[in-house]
Amino acid sequence: MTQDALKAAVADAAIAEITPMLEKSTVLGIGTGSTANLFIDRLAPLRDRFKGAVASSDASKARLEALGIEVFELNDVGTVPVYIDGADEVNGALEMIKGGGAALTREKIVAACAERFICIADGSKRVETLGRFPLPVEVIPMARSYVARELVKLGFEPVYRQGVVTDNGNQILDCFEVMIERPVEMETRINAIVGVVTNGLFAARGADVLLLGTAGGVERVTR
Repeated sequence: MTQDALKAAVADAAIAEITPMLEKSTVLGIGTGSTANLFIDRLAPLRDRFKGAVASSDASKARLEALGIEVFELNDVGTVPVYIDGADEVNGALEMIKGGGAALTREKIVAACAERFICIADGSKRVETLGRFPLPVEVIPMARSYVARELVKLGFEPVYRQGVVTDNGNQILDCFEVMIERPVEMETRINAIVGVVTNGLFAARGADVLLLGTAGGVERVTR
């Protein structure tokens, strides 16, 4: 199966996973990226069965609204029963690297407010140790150089993602050259650097369920 076919398969599996919990009052948390987009497209026929969604990016918000799904502000919702999103990498503990699309901060906020986090990914995203995919760090623009120097002290080679401005008006440093053996510890250390908004390690709050597309079908993994 092609990677696109695997992504489509996990999007279908996610629809099957969340359909039984849909009620007229349900507000879903929706992520960002190519796999999340496939999931959003498949939500359209179900839009009359739930209230709406909270989006983790302006791009997802626009896609949801174009399909007739109402989008709510998280501040007005409080919590969501489930958050569905992809990952750039995921390990056996369902800790992830996310943020290839520069939406990591809002993704992390919605995930924190979700009772359940369903990660949808194709098999190429599963790894034993996080770090092959560069770790994104969202930074306040005036602090970019300072944060980069601090990241070097942690062993990373940070690269400014030129031309990218996040939905929050910030910048991204992509961090290379470190395999992350203790993701929760590293997530905490990076977030403690002054000027960091957040980083793309989703370890302190990992996924609860992983739907992984493989050549043999969709695997369902839980913590």
